[in-house]
Amino acid sequence: MVKRNQKKVFRYVEEGSLLKLKSFLRKHKDVELNFTKGKKHRSMLHIVCSHGDDAVLRLLLKHGADPRQTDRNGDTPLHLAAKRALKHGKRCYDDLVVPLRRNCPEAMGIPNKAGVTPHDLLQWMKPKQVKKNDESSHVDHEQQWREKLLGEYQEEFSETFGQYDGDFLWDDKDEEDFGDWADRIRREYFTKQRAREQAAASSSGHKNSKRRKETKEDEVNHRELRDRLQREHEEYLQRAARKEEETRQGKKRRYEERCATTFHGSSNTGPEEMLGYDDIPWPSSRGSLEEMVAVMLHGADRTDVPAFRKILRRQQALWHPDKFVQRCGARLLDSERKKILDTVTGLSQELNRLAQSLR
Repeated sequence: MVKRNQKKVFRYVEEGSLLKLKSFLRKHKDVELNFTKGKKHRSMLHIVCSHGDDAVLRLLLKHGADPRQTDRNGDTPLHLAAKRALKHGKRCYDDLVVPLRRNCPEAMGIPNKAGVTPHDLLQWMKPKQVKKNDESSHVDHEQQWREKLLGEYQEEFSETFGQYDGDFLWDDKDEEDFGDWADRIRREYFTKQRAREQAAASSSGHKNSKRRKETKEDEVNHRELRDRLQREHEEYLQRAARKEEETRQGKKRRYEERCATTFHGSSNTGPEEMLGYDDIPWPSSRGSLEEMVAVMLHGADRTDVPAFRKILRRQQALWHPDKFVQRCGARLLDSERKKILDTVTGLSQELNRLAQSLR
C-alpha cells in the first residue's frame, strides 16, 4: 500500500516539481522511493524516464531509487530511457541513459518479458548503411553521430565511470539562497563594524584625520554592500522567473505527450487497457480547473485573438464530454468512472466560459 509520504513523492515526480521534491526528500530522508503506482506498476524512475525529466532522475538516484525495478512488461527505467533515446537522439541519451548506466551498469543486461535488454535497444540506434546512387550520396549527420556513439560508448564509460558523479547532481547541492546569503553578509558587516569601533575606543589617542578616514570607509562599504545586495536580489528574481518558465514548459510538453498517447493511440496503450483517474492525461493531475487550463494554453498569444480562439477550440473538442466518452468511455474503470467524467465536465465548462469571454 502506498503511504502518505510516497503519494507526495509521486505527485511531485508526476508534476516535475524539482524544488518541492528536493525539499521534501531533504526533510524525509527515510521515505521509501522504490514503490510502484498505477496499472502498469511503474516506479518513480519509470515515470521520470517516460517524461524525460533528467534533473528529477538524478535526484531520485542520489536518494537511493533502484534502476533495476521492473514494470508490468518487465521493463526497467533503462528500457524506457533507451526507447526515448531511440526517438529523440543524443540529448535524451546524455540526459537519461548516461546517469542510469553510471549508477547501475548491470541494468544494461536485464531483459524484459520479451527478452530484450537495454543494450539491445541501444544497438538498434545504429543506422542502416546509406544507399549510394549513381549520381551522388547523402550522409545524415545524425546518423554519423549515432554510428560513432555505438562504436565508442563502451570505451568511454570504462574511462569516465564515476569520474564526474558530482557534476551530474549539481541541482542537488544545498545552495545558499538569497535570504541566507543576505543575512550572512549583514552579520559579517556588523561584526566587522563593531570590531572597528572597539578598536577605535581602545585607542582614543588616534588622530581625528584617521577617524574621519574610517568613517568615510564605512560609508563606502555600506554603499557597496547595499549595491551588491540589490544586484544579487535582481539576479535571484531573474533566475526564479527562468525556472518558473521552464517548469511551465515542461508541464505543457508532458501534457501534450500524454494526450497523444492516450487519445490518439500508442504502442504502450492498447484499447484493451482500462483507464483509472491517474491514467487520464490531465494537464495538472492535482491542480484546480484554472490551473489545468493555464497548462493547456501556456505559450499561446492571447493578443492574437483568431489564433488563440483556434487553439482554444482544439482543446474544447479534446475535452468535450460526449467526445471523451466516445474515445475512452468503454475503457474507464467503473470504480473511478464518475470521478473522471465529473472532472472532464468541469474542465469543458471552464474552457467554454473562457471562449465566451472572447466574444
